Amino acid sequence: MEFVVIIPARYASTRFPGKPLAVLGGKPVIQRVYEQALTATSEVYVATDDERIFSCVEAFGGKAVMTRTDHKSGTDRINEAVEKIDTKADVVINIQGDEPFVTSSQLQTIMQLFDTSETQIGTLGKPFENIDAVMNQNSPKIVTDINGFAMYFSRSAIPFIRGVEKEEWLGKFPFLKHLGIYAYRRSVLQEITRLPQSPLEIAESLEQLRWLQNGYKIKVGITDVETVGIDTPDDLIRAEQFLATQK
Repeated sequence: MEFVVIIPARYASTRFPGKPLAVLGGKPVIQRVYEQALTATSEVYVATDDERIFSCVEAFGGKAVMTRTDHKSGTDRINEAVEKIDTKADVVINIQGDEPFVTSSQLQTIMQLFDTSETQIGTLGKPFENIDAVMNQNSPKIVTDINGFAMYFSRSAIPFIRGVEKEEWLGKFPFLKHLGIYAYRRSVLQEITRLPQSPLEIAESLEQLRWLQNGYKIKVGITDVETVGIDTPDDLIRAEQFLATQK
């Protein structure tokens, strides 16, 4: 089975305009994401709608694809990019352009999910380490079935532990944090980009609920590695500090 990594990267961002080009440890953030993706597969592309990002990627020797400016999601941008490039890959991996610390082990875990033909979409989950993080509405949770397929994603703490004080919930159930790395079989990627928004997706503002509500099977791989994404300038400062600990 062959894999291709597509990294969607936009210049426009409400909280941090131009963050793919922000410098982290002497390199643009997008370059660090690209180099990390190369640890898992040799076929990596950046999908962007901005000439500055396109030029930056080409300058460090990477491959970039120009896409339309009107895409509503990174998934839509990835689908256009796959249609434009000459790839024989069976599975498309989506790594966000603000995830410079994605690891080879995480990518290998998501690739292995496709060893079974039942997997249409793959993603990652990580056990929560404290109850405050479980209660954080900005950190989506996953509930899976006994075979590791997602049953639901929510910003709420799920499941509800009846008769137990919330401070003790983590000791009663292995709450799972969703990490926003995805992989799709190519035919499935084409299908899901044609789906209209679903009621659950609109309610929770989680795109993956559109796929679940339309009956697609999402296999969840478990990792013990945390991601360190960059959404704001303050996150970039924290990323610099984290990078210093990796040396």
